[in-house]
Amino acid sequence: MASCPECESDLDIELDEVEEGDVVSCEECGTEYEVVAVDPLELSRVGEDDEEDDEDYTEEEEEEEE
Repeated sequence: MASCPECESDLDIELDEVEEGDVVSCEECGTEYEVVAVDPLELSRVGEDDEEDDEDYTEEEEEEEE
């Protein structure tokens, strides 16, 4: 069973009910995680890399416009 990196509580995730891209949250602390992979289960904290992704996307748009 997966545990929350923030508060170390068990995350109640049914592997047969989640898909890549789903967002799950810790019932104890409320931290949200995106399911990156199902087998094996891999989670990424929502919002952790959003700024970096936005910057990369903007740079790609600018290159396409030129």
